[in-house]
Amino acid sequence: MRKVISVILIVFITSFLILSCSTSNKEEIKGFDLANLDTTYTPQEDFYHYAIGGWIKNNPVPDDQSIWSGFNELRETTRKQVQSIIDDVSANPGSDVNSIRYKVGTFYNVGMDTAKIENESWSPLMKEFERIDAIANHDDVIKEIAHMHIYTASPLFYFISTTDAKNSEYEIAGIWQGGLGLPDRDYYVENDDRSKEIRENYIDHLQKMFQLIGSDLEFSEIEAQRVMNFETRLAKASNTRVENRDVNSTYNKLTTDEIKSRFSGFNWDLYLTENGVGDPQHIDISQPKFIEEVSKMVEEESLDTWKSYLRWTLINAMASYLSSDFVAQDFEFYGKFLEGRKQNEPRWKRVQGTTNRALGEAVGQLYVEKFFPPEAKERAMNIVQNVLASMEESIKNLEWMSEETKVEALKKLSGFGVKIGYPDKWKDYTDLVVKDDSYVQNIIRSNYFDHQEMLKDINQPIKPWEWGMTPQTVNAYYSPVRNEIAFPAGILQFPFFDYRVDDAINYGAMGAVIGHEITHGFDDQGRQYDAEGNIRDWWTKEDAERFNERAQVLVDQFNNYVAINDMTINGEMTLGENIGDLGGLTISYNAFTKTEQYKNGKEIDGFTPSQRFFLSWAQVWKNNITDQELMRRLKVDVHSPGQWRVLGPLSNMPEFFEAFNIQPGDSMRNEKLVKIW
Repeated sequence: MRKVISVILIVFITSFLILSCSTSNKEEIKGFDLANLDTTYTPQEDFYHYAIGGWIKNNPVPDDQSIWSGFNELRETTRKQVQSIIDDVSANPGSDVNSIRYKVGTFYNVGMDTAKIENESWSPLMKEFERIDAIANHDDVIKEIAHMHIYTASPLFYFISTTDAKNSEYEIAGIWQGGLGLPDRDYYVENDDRSKEIRENYIDHLQKMFQLIGSDLEFSEIEAQRVMNFETRLAKASNTRVENRDVNSTYNKLTTDEIKSRFSGFNWDLYLTENGVGDPQHIDISQPKFIEEVSKMVEEESLDTWKSYLRWTLINAMASYLSSDFVAQDFEFYGKFLEGRKQNEPRWKRVQGTTNRALGEAVGQLYVEKFFPPEAKERAMNIVQNVLASMEESIKNLEWMSEETKVEALKKLSGFGVKIGYPDKWKDYTDLVVKDDSYVQNIIRSNYFDHQEMLKDINQPIKPWEWGMTPQTVNAYYSPVRNEIAFPAGILQFPFFDYRVDDAINYGAMGAVIGHEITHGFDDQGRQYDAEGNIRDWWTKEDAERFNERAQVLVDQFNNYVAINDMTINGEMTLGENIGDLGGLTISYNAFTKTEQYKNGKEIDGFTPSQRFFLSWAQVWKNNITDQELMRRLKVDVHSPGQWRVLGPLSNMPEFFEAFNIQPGDSMRNEKLVKIW
């Protein structure tokens, strides 16, 4: 993870649904564009390409993207909406330095001042590099790690405030593994051709970056190898992504005395003091074996190695905010080589993204005023309530679950919180200082502000009004520790969702997305949390075994999907999302059957209501993707690639078989069906 802004770990889903056409002077919202079809395929053999093959042919990946999808189309729409707001405030930010308008406008303007940024090069970070150069002992290393966690980057691990997963009314301090420059620990340890190629290119990238900050060729090679060796050691101690899905093994709430005794090589008193938290009393150490290795590395790795690693971590975190030579080299490796993009996004998009990360809810306040009509919120809430009712019906009718476990499941469902559109209480940015002096310094001040806000939360009651996403985000999430689902305004708009289109389209897309998030509360991870958001085993042994048997069928199914070359989907890593897709579609379809459209059965454009429901889902996941990005996502993304998010769940659904006359033996029908929710 290479973000400077604080990391929030949230299960989430992205999706897309609706297209429009215009007839005469009045916009006609059709919901499904027949031009998306490719009738050289049949629904029985390959529903994905049948439903959106026409779109695939006509929508290649743009040069500045690694994937082009329905999600990306909506993201571009949302970006333009946000930019209309930013253009307004940046043209006239005013003189009140404490106003949202001033902070958003000034932050953006400074980021767009390329002449000044080019002239400064990396000089705004000079004092930060001087601090690293001055390290004289291992205590200095600890001090610098703490300093960077506050102001610039996240060497080694992420220090966060997190909800206590066994006392979910309170926040506690937490530590999550990190410190790697490559996207996943597997790239350091696996010996397939792609991993070897990535390591070779990464070392070359390291050398070039070190040369940009003044190292000569010989020394840059030395520093690059130091970093590679150091990060490889971290990687070998890191949990895999599958291991990190174990909610019990990643909950390790220890007292500070226990931490100091168990991981004694790391000076925790010094770190926590320099970090500003003091004694937090308890810390949730998510990956103890990783922190054990870090503790050893403090004393075993040379100071020269530590300096090289910290220099790299700093420049890696800040490269995209510096002059064009740093931006270009950063993109060359991470954008072009790893993701397959041909060119970088235009600067206004990149600076807008940074402004959103630094002042997300400030921008969000302005966004919802202009772009989120109350009708959208009302229609979305109606669908949420209907899909929740469908989930209740599903739980009550499950044949494989005992009445004892059903009582607990229904209790959890009734405790679901629902957030639609935007927060009831906005984040206060009063203490965030934004100046017109330096883009990098504004980033540093933003990091400091986020860190201070995080420290205030530790050992305090949770804030129920807080969101994990900004209103302008095209996304949604379920939080297991808060037992709530959230749907920002960004996803509740045309063409993702439209309160004016027919129910088949909205239930097939947004309804299934809502169902997906609801089902996350009952997937292989979410089911281990109770109604209050605490990790607690509320299942009978027999019901847990029956759940796991069904889940394993889904694991096996996705393990057999070859996505590219010889790379298959990781069924264990993607299990939660695959359960969410199957369950979400199932309960959303059941909710849809209660609508008037389903009951009257009237066709639109030659498709029945049920057929439009499933066509809408296919539109959610239409995409073209570069080979590099697909290979990267197969390693790091807990979601299956879009094609298999259509083929996978539908091949288990009798409702889909009936809608499109799918017969035994057809490719779109599994021999062994799985139904969990």
